[in-house]
Amino acid sequence: MSVFEPIFQILNTAEVRYVVVGGLATLLHGHARATADVDLVVDLAPEEAAKMIQALVTRGFRPQVPVAPEQFADSTVREVWHREKHMRAFSLVDPANPMRVVDLLLKPEVPFGELFARSQEVMLNQTKIRIASLDDLILLKRQAGRPQDLADVKQLEAIRREKGNR
Repeated sequence: MSVFEPIFQILNTAEVRYVVVGGLATLLHGHARATADVDLVVDLAPEEAAKMIQALVTRGFRPQVPVAPEQFADSTVREVWHREKHMRAFSLVDPANPMRVVDLLLKPEVPFGELFARSQEVMLNQTKIRIASLDDLILLKRQAGRPQDLADVKQLEAIRREKGNR
């Protein structure tokens, strides 16, 4: 997980509003599993999305697809990527460390404001990060519906039951 910590240091320094979802959030909620990237839902307001892209690009991150990274901040472009290219996420990679991959969800199922309001802050080593609430993470993973997501849902529901019994 320490491979991902610099990503959050960059985002926090730039005061980017984000919520971690996906495998890393699953891991931080208590289900031990491997993950190869950081899945984020970010504030998609144009100025906020541009700030997030700028923060990562100035630190060397590059899109995995051949497009200008700034296009992510344009809602019309994101909609075209989602509708015509069937993209679920816009991926940025750190060429200096290809293990650092950030996937930005193009069209999150839960509105950012709601997701952010219910999220929680946790420590990733020495860095404070914001992860989706357990209920929101279960919802997002159920909606994604891939085999790994559905397996995660079972584990996350068990964690929720255990927390409810405390």
